[in-house]
Amino acid sequence: MKTHWKITIVCLQLLMVLGLLLGTQATVKADQLNEGLAAYDAGNYQKAFKLFKPLAEQGDADAQFGLGVMYQLGQGVRRDYTKAAKWLRKAAVQGNAEAQYRLGGMYERGQGVPTNDTEAAKWFRKAAEQGHYEAQYYLGEAYHYGFGVPLDYQEAEKWLRKAADQGHEDAQVLLEIYVYD
Repeated sequence: MKTHWKITIVCLQLLMVLGLLLGTQATVKADQLNEGLAAYDAGNYQKAFKLFKPLAEQGDADAQFGLGVMYQLGQGVRRDYTKAAKWLRKAAVQGNAEAQYRLGGMYERGQGVPTNDTEAAKWFRKAAEQGHYEAQYYLGEAYHYGFGVPLDYQEAEKWLRKAADQGHEDAQVLLEIYVYD
């Protein structure tokens, strides 16, 4: 019985040490991400890239989004829509609404991916469902014109109204122009 308790105590001690190590690693990653965001905001794109890249490769959605934007806009790296789409997709799959919206736009314009209205609408919907008002606007337009989704004026009005209610001026104008019955 005494051996059983000794093993239990040793196991608990090991779990505590492991927890401390994992917590420390998470703090280091958060610090690195925050430092990268600060560098990006300051316009130091090379430093931001160096800080984001290892985190992105380890699966950090925020760092993946950061790399995607940098490749999309050519900030600190040569503009590369294919790489932008790759990193934005990784962040989008993890639920990053801004990455989902940007990826939808890339499919809409055929930047780094084939033009595909169905894929564009899919990614706009994912972002729109999280309250992204630009994505709500584009999804509303997609339903109004039948781009990548069935033509559906009720759905168009629903999404345009959500965007308009958040202050999206183009959505407000479209709601005034289009009469949905």
